[in-house]
Amino acid sequence: MTRFLTPTAVRNYVAAPAKVQKAFEKQAKLLVENLHHPSLRAKKYDERNDIWQGRVNRDWRFYFTIKDDTAPQVIVAGLG
Repeated sequence: MTRFLTPTAVRNYVAAPAKVQKAFEKQAKLLVENLHHPSLRAKKYDERNDIWQGRVNRDWRFYFTIKDDTAPQVIVAGLG
């Protein structure tokens, strides 16, 4: 799987504290390797629009979709 960030996600990432950025990088790597990794606590956030939620840390979450083409892609839409 590959990972892409939307412009909104990039803005959220840049505005986030350094500690959150570092935690997000770790979690995003885990997401690409294994959607079901326990520390992600990934769950379907919006069934209708196929939006998932993952955990960065106790206070921060990120939202993403998965595109199943020839090579699956994770598109991170927001961080907050």
